[in-house]
Amino acid sequence: MRDGFVSCGVSSPVVHVADPAFNEERIKECVEKASESGVRFLVFPELSLSGYTCGDLFLQQTLQDGVLASLSDLVLFSRGFDMVIVVGAPLSFGGRLYNCAVALFGGKILGVVPKRNIPNYQEFYERRWFTPGPDSVSDVYLCRQIVPFGFPLIFSCTTEREFSFGIEICEDLWVPRSPSVDLALLGATIIANPSASDELVGKAEYRRSLVSSQSAKLVCGYLYADAGFGESSTDLVFASHNLIAENGTILSESIAESGTLVRSEVDVNRLSLERKKLTTFFQEARKDCRIVEYALPVKEVKLSRAFSRYPFVPSDDAQREERCETILHLQSLGLEKRLSHVQGKKVVVGLSGGLDSTLALLVCTRAFDGLKLDRRGIIAVTMPGFGTTKRTKGNAEKLADTLGVTLRIVDITKAVRQHFLDIGQDEKVTDVTYENCQARERTQILMDIANKEGALVIGTGDLSELALGWATYNGDHMSMYGVNCSVPKTLVRSLVRHEALDAPEEEKAILLDVIATPVSPELLPAKEDGTISQVTEDIVGPYELHDFFLYYVVRWGFTPAKVYRLALRTFDGVYSGAFILKWLKNFYRRFFSQQFKRSCLPDGPKVGSVTLSPRGDWRMPSDASAALWMEQVEKLS
Repeated sequence: MRDGFVSCGVSSPVVHVADPAFNEERIKECVEKASESGVRFLVFPELSLSGYTCGDLFLQQTLQDGVLASLSDLVLFSRGFDMVIVVGAPLSFGGRLYNCAVALFGGKILGVVPKRNIPNYQEFYERRWFTPGPDSVSDVYLCRQIVPFGFPLIFSCTTEREFSFGIEICEDLWVPRSPSVDLALLGATIIANPSASDELVGKAEYRRSLVSSQSAKLVCGYLYADAGFGESSTDLVFASHNLIAENGTILSESIAESGTLVRSEVDVNRLSLERKKLTTFFQEARKDCRIVEYALPVKEVKLSRAFSRYPFVPSDDAQREERCETILHLQSLGLEKRLSHVQGKKVVVGLSGGLDSTLALLVCTRAFDGLKLDRRGIIAVTMPGFGTTKRTKGNAEKLADTLGVTLRIVDITKAVRQHFLDIGQDEKVTDVTYENCQARERTQILMDIANKEGALVIGTGDLSELALGWATYNGDHMSMYGVNCSVPKTLVRSLVRHEALDAPEEEKAILLDVIATPVSPELLPAKEDGTISQVTEDIVGPYELHDFFLYYVVRWGFTPAKVYRLALRTFDGVYSGAFILKWLKNFYRRFFSQQFKRSCLPDGPKVGSVTLSPRGDWRMPSDASAALWMEQVEKLS
């Protein structure tokens, strides 16, 4: 359970209707299989000890006695496993029969949760046998133990405080106010649902949507165990549609595969952190909850779930293109609103021939088209300096021409040399002053042209650069509206490529060459062959690593150790552990030291879940200490 990962499993063993002894053995087999896979929390279907389709046999004393005998055996059997097990059983208390889920651990019954919403429509007629569970918790005698019975019950792990689970049963999920709502408000980070949902055309998709939506709404893990092969097919078919979801994402799933173990790791740490951010999450909760504590031994969890190398970029082609179109639309809408507000008809963009400025220019053309403004009002200024290459300068000029915008070429070398003389900078010393003088000269030119033309300067810097502070303060750091401010570098490429897909051939060729050009500020003299000498990723590290760090540090608030662990798994075979650690240290160092640049950012549109605007999602003191984070990073060495 290190780092909050709880290894969870869902299984639907083959059943024999009304044969508890047979079903008990199949459950034991599944427990053993799950244990070998490292599962610590395992959920079986509704009425898994008896079978769901027993009909009037549920009222037979013989069946009820057989279920009790098998349940007693399972309680003893659970002693041999460091695993919480949830099984379904028809149980009688106070002269009433209930459809129950029983939580077992270490030879004990942690608690019994009865089904609260008993369906009695269409193919379901459970009210014929079962009584709805009570709206309170009492103690009952079961399998020679005094155990809590009723609702609400929260099962809390003392060795991993963020792992608390609650149980609802099948129909409980499908009603307007599910018991899981109360359970989540009472602190359950995982909901178990032993279910017996028969299969119909289209029902699997609806069930999948329901489980996914409930896990998103409740910011929880959701384990759905469905009845399967062996249930009576007199009128219905059950297909073992088992699901594990986390906060809206289906982590693992199987259908029509009885006996198959569906497993994944639910990150209760992530869920807890997300709930803390959502200050509207914890509304008024019930006060009559019974907390049942248990101590699940802490063991290493071998991760099976995958983490994307590009968390900001969907891996599915269709989803990626849809995401790109949405983001470009939001960027252009933001700029349209700003232009409308100031009654502006002109913008100024510094066009270097690199990715960021290319994206900014494409957004400007969309905004101008949306407002039905003449594209000639877009003034693209390319400003060659000491490090400008023919490739980037050529792409900038050709792109401006193909897009039909106004192009201005302003060579900055003479002005920068004069500035070097004014401040006593030796041109042969290519230090940070040498670089920043060029960046600030370019910004001055853009601002002054904007003043002269009555235009807005459009910022080109992206989210990754803001996170690392990879911008010259009051240089490219400043603008009048920053359209790329919440777009990370790994996503910029996808956005430009998306625009290239349907572009005319000439424009497409330019955009693809821009994508293929190494990322560089081009502030140092080019190599003798005229190629770029200053490659950004050689200096600050690979952007795919930094965007990965950014996502898990800012979006989820993970510890350095957890971020490093996920990076090791995700980039295994791509980068060494030492290489990842080197740039993780650099990320934290720069992220803290460069906050002052983010504290005075220009306005710009939020387009995703991660943004560093000081007016919105990220408010951090510019002089906050990084000592605690750096100390933890150093321990990873």
